[in-house]
Amino acid sequence: MSSNVRFTDFKSDKQPTWCPGCGDFGTMNGMMKALANTGNSPDDTFVVAGIGCSGKIGTYMRSYALHGVHGRALPVGTGVKLANPDLEVMVAGGDGDGYSIGVGHFIHAVRRNIDITYVVMDNRIYGLTKGQASPTSRSDFETATTPEGSKQPPVNPLALALSAGGSFIAQSFSSHAQRHTEIIEEAINHDGFSLVNTFSPCVTFNDVDTYDYFRDSLVDLGGEDADYDPTDREQAKDKILDSEKEYMGILYQDDDAQSYEQSHGVEGNMADIDTDGAPDGAMDLVREFY
Repeated sequence: MSSNVRFTDFKSDKQPTWCPGCGDFGTMNGMMKALANTGNSPDDTFVVAGIGCSGKIGTYMRSYALHGVHGRALPVGTGVKLANPDLEVMVAGGDGDGYSIGVGHFIHAVRRNIDITYVVMDNRIYGLTKGQASPTSRSDFETATTPEGSKQPPVNPLALALSAGGSFIAQSFSSHAQRHTEIIEEAINHDGFSLVNTFSPCVTFNDVDTYDYFRDSLVDLGGEDADYDPTDREQAKDKILDSEKEYMGILYQDDDAQSYEQSHGVEGNMADIDTDGAPDGAMDLVREFY
C-alpha cells in the first residue's frame, strides 16, 4: 500500500477506443481514483476483464491484467486472489458477460465471499455486437433482433446477489464521478466479495437508458438526508425488489460475514509455499504462470 499513488498512475499508454460519450470512461476513471485513494498501486493490483466493450478496460489501466473469455472473468479473478491474497483484485465486465453466460460463476463467487471487487458496467444492451437485448434490458426494449421487445422480465442482479448471500451489494452511476468513486472505495475496503453494478450508458445503441434517464430517476441512498441503514437486510431487500424506483449507493453490507480467505485459512503467496511433498515440477508450473 502506498500513500503516494495518484489515479493517473493507473492510466496506461493505450488510448481507449470506446465510442465518444460511452459511460465506460467514467466507470474506469472511478475505479482508478478509488484504487489510488485506498492506497493501492499498479504493482499490487490485478484487473480481470470479461468480453464486450468493458473487456478492454484491462488494456487501458496500468496494472497486472488479463482479458478472459466470455463469462469467465470471475473464476480467473478467484484464482488470482487465492494464488496471491496480497493482490488487490478487481474484476470488470458488462451485463451480458456477467448476468448471462457468466451468471453461474457470479452466483458462486458471491456465495464464496472471496475478497475481490466486481464492477459490472450495466448499459442494458449488448454494445460490442451492435445492439441486441441483454439480460438487464427492459421487456419492451426494441432492438433489431427483438423488434417487439424481448417480452422477458429483466434480470435483477442485486436480488441475485442478495439471495446468494452477498455481503456487499451496491449500485452506482458512471456520470456521478465523486459518488461513483466513493462507492468503489467502500467496495475495495470491504473484506469479502463486493458487487458494484454500475449504470454505464451506451450512447450508440441504447436511446432509452440514457444519462438523462438515470440522472432523473436514480435515488441516492447515501445522500445527506437519506435515512437508510445498509446493514438492515430486510430494508435492503425492500429496496432491491422495489420495481418502481432505481437506487444508487450501498444497498446492503454485512461486515460480520467471513471472507473465503478467513474461513479457509488462505494466506500467503502460492509461489512461496513450502514445496515439501508437492509433485515434481508443480511449483515450477505455478511460478511460470504467477
